[in-house]
Amino acid sequence: MSADAPLTRESFRRLHPISTPRPVVQLPDRVWSDEEWDRIRRGYRARGMDEKWNVFVEGDVLLMHRSWTGRGIYEVSFVPVAGRGWRIASAVVEADGKRLRNMGDAYHCLMMELVISAIVLGEPAAELRAGLVELTAGASGKSDLPEGVVEHSALGLRSGS
Repeated sequence: MSADAPLTRESFRRLHPISTPRPVVQLPDRVWSDEEWDRIRRGYRARGMDEKWNVFVEGDVLLMHRSWTGRGIYEVSFVPVAGRGWRIASAVVEADGKRLRNMGDAYHCLMMELVISAIVLGEPAAELRAGLVELTAGASGKSDLPEGVVEHSALGLRSGS
């Protein structure tokens, strides 16, 4: 497969669908350019043990799976925005508490955008990363969580970062 060929379901060893989908009500406001959407459609495969996400597109739906378990976490439906690019129209998240801790819609909204931005597109995403640390600290009741630990736990380490 060429480096530019989009990843597909068949590109991954094992994938498990979301067992208990729950709609995510709060969605990112961002509009991704056509060029960014083209890159998103190529997907992302974890390149090592420290990376946590495998991502691919079927139609206009972006599927985000954890790399170690193959479990589906997010399914994100994109729609074109006339002359402006693509935005998220709807999304579902895994609601089975044995598979994923429910951190609330604000967290899931941020995580969807963060995985797309930082992992798939390779953007620094500093504001999103700071938001992840803030939301995680708030949920844990601890204000002194190390940023690096929070980010690695949720995102993993992207090769070359």
